[in-house]
Amino acid sequence: MRFLKSLLLLPVLLVAVAASPQPPPQTPAPGPVRVIGNADGGCIAGAVRLPDTAPGLQTIRLGHSSFWGHPDTVAALLDLGRRAQAAGMPDIYMGDLSGPRGGPLQGGHVSHQMGLDADVYLDLSPRPALTAAQREALEPPSFVRPDGRDVVAERWTAQQTALLRIAVGLPGTDRVLVNAAIKRHLCNTVTGDRAWLRFVRPWYGHASHMHIHFKCPPSQPQCPAGPPPPPPGDGCDASLQWWFDLLDHPAPPPAKPAAPRKPPHLPEACRAIFEAPR
Repeated sequence: MRFLKSLLLLPVLLVAVAASPQPPPQTPAPGPVRVIGNADGGCIAGAVRLPDTAPGLQTIRLGHSSFWGHPDTVAALLDLGRRAQAAGMPDIYMGDLSGPRGGPLQGGHVSHQMGLDADVYLDLSPRPALTAAQREALEPPSFVRPDGRDVVAERWTAQQTALLRIAVGLPGTDRVLVNAAIKRHLCNTVTGDRAWLRFVRPWYGHASHMHIHFKCPPSQPQCPAGPPPPPPGDGCDASLQWWFDLLDHPAPPPAKPAAPRKPPHLPEACRAIFEAPR
């Protein structure tokens, strides 16, 4: 399981400093695109914003989410919307990408710091166009049963499976994170070509959405390569069963409350990005 944990808790490869006491500005940093850091702490200059409405896509909960990313990330997500629309799917609901300059997001997202991550909701039920107020209040449903052992059968369709496969095939996709119950369902139902299942990995939560993690672009020397690629095979093995063993043998509660989480530490080079005027 050390491999799985490394996905969102990558080794710090750059000299780090304490996070700025002020949140990053809500405007992108000017200049050429620069991606700095790792999933533990990072930033981005030259980010672009995903449109609130694009062919096949709608952002939701604008008051709670941030939709900035590396230009390649945003281009790939626009491609996702077009491919899904061409496949006859309704608009996809988009959640968090990254902040305008990266860094920690409100709500505890650790990995969405460099413009290389995106949350994509799995709800593809038919619906009319939403008003701004409806989009703000929307709470997409969970696709995982309360016991955590399988998907909700009446909600999961072939379209959810097809959407995940499209996401794996986007340019630059490193891997796609889903709840272990969703991964298990794919393992039990996908026939024919199963090679793409290698890149669909189980992770905590992710019952209502998938998390697409994109590779660091090769032109970004201050962005580490990230974890090793998923091991060969479809991932429907003991590494998946481990998640269900946790349900059978949960960890005992801690003897005392956990210490408050410390503010993340960010690479020194991020200071200039956060302090750059707009």
